[in-house]
Amino acid sequence: MNATDRTPADLLRSALAADPGRPLVTFYDDATGERVELSVATFANWVAKTANLLQGDLGAEPGDRLALLLPAHWQSAVWLLACASVGVVAEVGGDPAGADLVVSGPDTLEEAAACSGERVALALRPLGGRFPQPPAGFADYAVEVPGQGDRFAPFVPVDADGPGLVVGGEELSYAQLVDRAREDAAKRGLTAGSRLLSGLGYDTWDGLSAGLFAALAADGSVVLCRNLDRLSPQALTSRVETERVTHTAA
Repeated sequence: MNATDRTPADLLRSALAADPGRPLVTFYDDATGERVELSVATFANWVAKTANLLQGDLGAEPGDRLALLLPAHWQSAVWLLACASVGVVAEVGGDPAGADLVVSGPDTLEEAAACSGERVALALRPLGGRFPQPPAGFADYAVEVPGQGDRFAPFVPVDADGPGLVVGGEELSYAQLVDRAREDAAKRGLTAGSRLLSGLGYDTWDGLSAGLFAALAADGSVVLCRNLDRLSPQALTSRVETERVTHTAA
């Protein structure tokens, strides 16, 4: 972590420069049995490709509003960092009708169709799989993102003091987001190498912090668990041991 980092994208660049091979996001879906582990380098590559899709193909500009209708998922984390890389305001659970763009999971397509701008859909299938049948009126993320460039440079520098994230009705600038993530990391006792297991959703700041931002700010990593309530206490104990979890937010 660099003390001069003021945006989530800055935090990711510092993590990439420090140790690209270490784990950053380990994702479990206990409804499907899926497990995905992304190193800093792999996660950053997904972010770069997604940011190129966002800025290039979708024509997003700094200050545009993106309604993010996705659950706690590794691809949701990618989109949050991609938005921060471009300067797009991620409105978690935002109103698609009032947004410039919308990114939707498979369960919110009808709601997302109210957006008059660009629409992107994610199947949220294991290994980032595509929809068997592309949803009408939406670009399939799994189809569009693989061909994007592996390096990203914004057309316009991102303003750290500009709006960056809206969650739970509260708007944060990128700098405020980073400051709050650092504060949360300190409160949780996170340090470099910490492994934070989170079963919280992404619909609150606490969930976003525990499931991504606090660990990123502390040079740690997150074990992000969707549908954790389906896991038995014994299985959870085993996961904590197997994944070398040091902190929990379940």
